[in-house]
Amino acid sequence: MKKYIFKRILIAIFTLLVITLVLFLLLQKMPGSPFNDEKLSDVQRATLYQKYGLDKPLVVQFAKYVTNICHGDFGVSYNISKNTPISQLIKSRLPISLKIGGQSVLTGALIGLLLGIIAALYHGTIWDTVCTIISVLGVSIPSYVFALALSYQFGFKWRLFPMLYSNNTPFASSILPSISLCMFTLASIARFTRTEMLESLGSDYIMLAESKGLYGPPLIIRHVLRNALIPIITVLAPLIVDLMTGSLVVEKIFSIPGVGSLLVTAIQSNDYNVVIALSFIYSAMYICIMLVVDILYGIIDPRIRLAKKGSDT
Repeated sequence: MKKYIFKRILIAIFTLLVITLVLFLLLQKMPGSPFNDEKLSDVQRATLYQKYGLDKPLVVQFAKYVTNICHGDFGVSYNISKNTPISQLIKSRLPISLKIGGQSVLTGALIGLLLGIIAALYHGTIWDTVCTIISVLGVSIPSYVFALALSYQFGFKWRLFPMLYSNNTPFASSILPSISLCMFTLASIARFTRTEMLESLGSDYIMLAESKGLYGPPLIIRHVLRNALIPIITVLAPLIVDLMTGSLVVEKIFSIPGVGSLLVTAIQSNDYNVVIALSFIYSAMYICIMLVVDILYGIIDPRIRLAKKGSDT
């Protein structure tokens, strides 16, 4: 198992290094500069280039670029907040997106898993129909529609929750956005849980377990649900990254100062440094999540890592 995990970590590090190289090359090719102020003379501009190492060969610049990223330095902003370190812009926004995204993932995964289990165990009943309808609605209706409906009903009409995000009431302000974002995750997990559990319930090994006297929760948890977890985790992994890096439209609706709104602003103002920094963070999170998922595959079903080990030899 240790060798399996170590190999996956090496692959993840190599992938992230390749992505960093691509982002660095894109940064070099894009127009614009953090020192394009017309008031700067050529001598001053050359001094700034020398100060930040932009006059060095590309290989040296890339090595410094990687080193700076490892220390959380993504350069400076071109237009949003001129010459302000990007790490400062992200530092105040990323925790907010992570908190709301984390709440959405946790809520959607738990409720979706529960609905999927209920629909599978009570297949063909009214409970199955209700869970299926909820799943279809969650997948079909975009998150911003839920956001507008919740904001109007619970924020404007009933005044139970704030319509706009406020740092003074962070938890209450995050409830409506979290519910809006969790609906697609909830519906997706419920659908896959129901499908995989129905397939597991009709398999031969479940009949064998029942013939040996295994019934109820032990059978569901140890055999049925465990075998259904792999496809569920596969679906959940990219959703985690999407939610935790911020939903662009939902953040705009609730005026959430997260990385999603920062990305929209950076694209509109052609602030390439910010766009690339956020792209790197998104890529790093995605790789880390997929690394965890890959390791979980081997823990949940040891046959997977044994099969991969056999294919490597």
